[in-house]
Amino acid sequence: MLSPISSRDNDKIKQACRLRDNESTRRQAGLFFAEGPKLCLEAAKSCRCATLYATRRALDHTPELGALDAVTVPVSDPVADKLSSTKNSQGVYGLFVLPVPDPATLGTARRILALERVQDPGNVGTLIRSAAAFGFDAVLLGPGCAAPYAPRTLRASMGAAVRMPVLETDDLPAALTELRGRKVTCLAAALRHAVSLDAVGRSFPQGLCVVIGSEGQGLTDAAIDACDRAVRIPMTDLAESLNAAVAGSVLLWHFRGLPAADGTV
Repeated sequence: MLSPISSRDNDKIKQACRLRDNESTRRQAGLFFAEGPKLCLEAAKSCRCATLYATRRALDHTPELGALDAVTVPVSDPVADKLSSTKNSQGVYGLFVLPVPDPATLGTARRILALERVQDPGNVGTLIRSAAAFGFDAVLLGPGCAAPYAPRTLRASMGAAVRMPVLETDDLPAALTELRGRKVTCLAAALRHAVSLDAVGRSFPQGLCVVIGSEGQGLTDAAIDACDRAVRIPMTDLAESLNAAVAGSVLLWHFRGLPAADGTV
């Protein structure tokens, strides 16, 4: 094990903080920052851990971290506090190799979640987690969405963001049009000309894409127009609306059990 780092101004610690805070740095370095023993162990199931920073107390408390194929660097408590993006440091921080999803995934995926302008990392992470939980094959992020490998997104997804393909597009309407070209049904969560979810049915032989927009602005007209139809969730008049993560999760649950890309249900 390497000598412990005790200076908060250490260059390696500064770089780790940049990876924590900056999406362009993550993309340039090909690494993302994960925080906490549970999330690091989850991420290690799908991505290679390049470097693990941890206090000796955290390493003693979670001996499984010692089995990771990573360069383990002990850090002092003040350094751990600097690395932490939360109020209370968990003492464990990993730098992982960014996953590179196969662009061809969208050509075979049968159940897809697409997001547009969902800026809150917690909502994006929760929706990715729900997509994984309910058997969706891929997530497609359009413009204006929170970064999938930002710390808050990763925490909300509980590691699902690295377990399933998360692709990005600069032109969501064009991507939806392409999906419809192979007979994938695209359903927009929107109120304009929407039909009740109860009336949509559950038969989508060539696949389904559920499209969610931000809580405040919703989907753009271009994204809605690129879909087959708009759907709304039936609700009582006791609530005006649901936030993006809740509404999206309801839709994903409703369409669970449709055949996946590998034919499983």
